[in-house]
Amino acid sequence: MNKEEKVVKAKPEEVVQEFEKKESSEKKKKEFEAVLNIYTSFNNTIVHLTDMSGKTIKKITGGMVTKHNRLKANPTIGMFIAKRIEEELKEKGIRALYIKIRAKTGNPAPGPGTNAIIKSLTKSGFRILSITDLTRIPRGGPKKKGGRRGRRP
Repeated sequence: MNKEEKVVKAKPEEVVQEFEKKESSEKKKKEFEAVLNIYTSFNNTIVHLTDMSGKTIKKITGGMVTKHNRLKANPTIGMFIAKRIEEELKEKGIRALYIKIRAKTGNPAPGPGTNAIIKSLTKSGFRILSITDLTRIPRGGPKKKGGRRGRRP
């Protein structure tokens, strides 16, 4: 019985010390969040990093990474864009991201660089809180050209 009492007496103090260690480590690692807006067409990739209030942190396009016009929408270029964004995020201390994807209006899928950007940021250790697709959908729109009887050959 004497041994059991000693264990019980020592245990609450250890628990308090462990709790304080966890609490202090959480305070040091304060996670900031940011919004990553990705616009991808089949000609270019534009990534716009903002904080939660909407202030721009960094904006990178495919043209800033490559000099070849035909390569601006490549998955490889998407990885280079993600590398540059990763550097900026680590500098600012941001560890979590909300991702908003947008493609050209009416396109069924975003361009090829989107998945590469998300994949490389995930591998780098950033937490992705949500991925939202904000692609606009046309609903009718203006009258098509061709007149009442349509376009004739």
